[in-house]
Amino acid sequence: MSALTKAKGFKKSKTGTYLSIGTTAFGALSVIKQARKARSEHDTLQLVDAVVSAAAIVTGLAILVRELKRIGDDDVLFG
Repeated sequence: MSALTKAKGFKKSKTGTYLSIGTTAFGALSVIKQARKARSEHDTLQLVDAVVSAAAIVTGLAILVRELKRIGDDDVLFG
């Protein structure tokens, strides 16, 4: 099995999904910081950017949670 195949398998694994959730949630900290700065500077465009980024993070987390549930349903050891 090649390293690329192993990496793809990890990405679809329960551990890989948890890692993705963690990194996505960590990205939320940057968006919160950006929103706070935009509000303090009254920068509407930066604030809109932060809101759109936050929506993308929420959507991404929802997709990852759905994937985690799918992995749990497919695997008898986790189900």
